[in-house]
Amino acid sequence: MMRALKWHAAHDIRLEKIEVPTPKANEVVVSVAYCGICGSDLHEYDSGPHAIPIEIPHKLSGCVAPIIIGHEFCGTVVQVGSSVRNFKAGDRVSVEPEYRCQQCAYCETGSYNLCVSMGFAGLMGDGGMAEFAVIPAYMLHHLPDTVSFEQAATFEPAAVALHALRRAELKLGDTCAVFGLGPIGLLLVALAKLQGATTIIAVDVSEERLSSAKQAGATHVFNGREFDGHELVQVIQAETNGLGVDVSFEAAGLNATLENGLQALRKGGKLVMVGLMPEAKFNSFDMVNNELSLIASVGYRHVYEELIQLVANKMFDPSFIVTKVVSLELAVKDGFDALLEDRSQIKILVAPNLTS
Repeated sequence: MMRALKWHAAHDIRLEKIEVPTPKANEVVVSVAYCGICGSDLHEYDSGPHAIPIEIPHKLSGCVAPIIIGHEFCGTVVQVGSSVRNFKAGDRVSVEPEYRCQQCAYCETGSYNLCVSMGFAGLMGDGGMAEFAVIPAYMLHHLPDTVSFEQAATFEPAAVALHALRRAELKLGDTCAVFGLGPIGLLLVALAKLQGATTIIAVDVSEERLSSAKQAGATHVFNGREFDGHELVQVIQAETNGLGVDVSFEAAGLNATLENGLQALRKGGKLVMVGLMPEAKFNSFDMVNNELSLIASVGYRHVYEELIQLVANKMFDPSFIVTKVVSLELAVKDGFDALLEDRSQIKILVAPNLTS
């Protein structure tokens, strides 16, 4: 038997004892070291279901609620299915939790994050907030000994940030602004610095997160509560020779930050939408007259190996976003609830094999 956190409904995540999973031919069982609590997990806990399948099983996982939540995880292989050749018991691994059918037009061209049956282990199927997780072998990446499990547990949000940077085509010497400094926003700041951005403007309403952005490489930080939208845009323009930034990243999921992000762009600039919002409104005249580009970014593809090498070579450490580690027993009270109530918390990791 093993312990697992199962999502049943909003504000109903239960610690249960269930059978240790047995892998199918193409699957691997991983002893989970850490699993991060993602903003998506938090939304499911606070007001779900949003992505979690309730009545119709997900096409690739075959799962419906209740499911083991958590998709930001890593650990050690303990068992492999009969057809798995690239992994063996004892391998340290990071998990890239996107499901993919490997047969649709998107998968065949390498854009597996756009798979027609796309989903995530831990949201559309059983995930990592358990002592053991069973997942398809294609989700695994070998970890060098120089990469810690705490670092590997932050690869999933770092992958979201790196894919967004690629979508933005951010170049050496560019200027950018990041609106919203949750884990992904802070990682965008750090990766933009690594990419060679000369001016990195970070905007949030939390002084703690603004301080973290400064440490991560932001050249300017602004508390959005201290300005109205027009004043904030003027301040950003003043820091960019009156032009505005080359790229804005909307990482808060708010229409107000989307509007500010667009207005903060120079003519010909790009805004990348990373945050999720049910409806977006913007000034289409400004979009056309200033020839702005509005780009969306979802998940990630072909970025994990680059992240692993960046961390292994000590060029980047995404674990700076971690503020707390909790056990399975305390994950709801000191993890999910803490993130809802305390803005100083950024990334909380659950350690399934840690006893409280």
